[in-house]
Amino acid sequence: MSQPDARPRGGGLAASDRALPPCPDGDGLFVVANRSSGTAVVRADPLRTLHERLPRAVVHELDDEDAATVLRRALAGDAPPRILGIVGGDGTVASAAAVAVEHGLPLLVVPGGTFNHFARALGVTDAAVAVDALVAGTGSAVDVAELRVGRLGPFTVLNAASVGIYPDFVARRDRLRPRLGKWLGGVVGAAAAVRRVAPVGISIRGRRARVWSLVVSVGRDDPLVPAPLQRHGTDDGVLDVRILHAGSRSRAVAALAFGRRTAAVLRGLGLLPERSEAWTTTDLDVVVRPAAGRTAAFAHDGEPMQVRPDDPVATGTGQPTTGVPVQVRLLPGALDVYRPGEGETDAAAN
Repeated sequence: MSQPDARPRGGGLAASDRALPPCPDGDGLFVVANRSSGTAVVRADPLRTLHERLPRAVVHELDDEDAATVLRRALAGDAPPRILGIVGGDGTVASAAAVAVEHGLPLLVVPGGTFNHFARALGVTDAAVAVDALVAGTGSAVDVAELRVGRLGPFTVLNAASVGIYPDFVARRDRLRPRLGKWLGGVVGAAAAVRRVAPVGISIRGRRARVWSLVVSVGRDDPLVPAPLQRHGTDDGVLDVRILHAGSRSRAVAALAFGRRTAAVLRGLGLLPERSEAWTTTDLDVVVRPAAGRTAAFAHDGEPMQVRPDDPVATGTGQPTTGVPVQVRLLPGALDVYRPGEGETDAAAN
């Protein structure tokens, strides 16, 4: 297993910073906005900012549509855009990123959802910062991952993909958040998930294991958290793999549900599980084997999905087994995105 090195993480500029086409008035920009991604009470309306500062941009608000479908339709039109834009949370941004990678076009990311981990990793805190980068033409080539689950995909992954208890927990937490809030919704969702979710079997690297969770993050992640989903770097050139082996249910939920600071306290009290593994790689092949009669719960960038095992597949041991084959591979520097330049980053820090 390769070990993480001591490269600086998070907050700073990427080594892959590059000049992108400046766009002072929005000419040639096509933006898709997902109003259903969630809201943030402290953030100004991003669409108002776009309309005021980029009067020539085309802004399309989704209405029971898929962002990738709308973008591909625009690119197939008589006057295809030169720059793609997306307003929404991580799942919506990942859908748009897939089209940008496919067509080799730069992407403007505007945070507008409940979770905006990718935008934060870029230093894009709101629509004004995103537009500043677009006008200046500052950006980076960032790493993404390609995910295939059984016969589904490929999906573009910006932050992380996971299988096991975490996708079920996220789905329950998101359903409870409107009524209970983020923190209490997370606690109640974790308690509900741990009562019904069984460990899943996996076959990986020629061996089998029963695990609570397998998480693959794009770039090195926080070593204190067994299943980190907050992206820090943008050009680390690796996938960060974390496996949480089956054990205490309460400790597993604590490890998956709480943030970095809480995790550090729980670990100091001996309340976090030690049966975990971590390594970095550039590609991963694993077979997921849920309990008999169950589906396998996956998630990528916060988007959950259930997959039922299909035909028998090889495990690397020469013996076929019934399960869901999963492949994740890194695409280094595959996505061009607008982000603040050095001057803007320094100004934001002061």
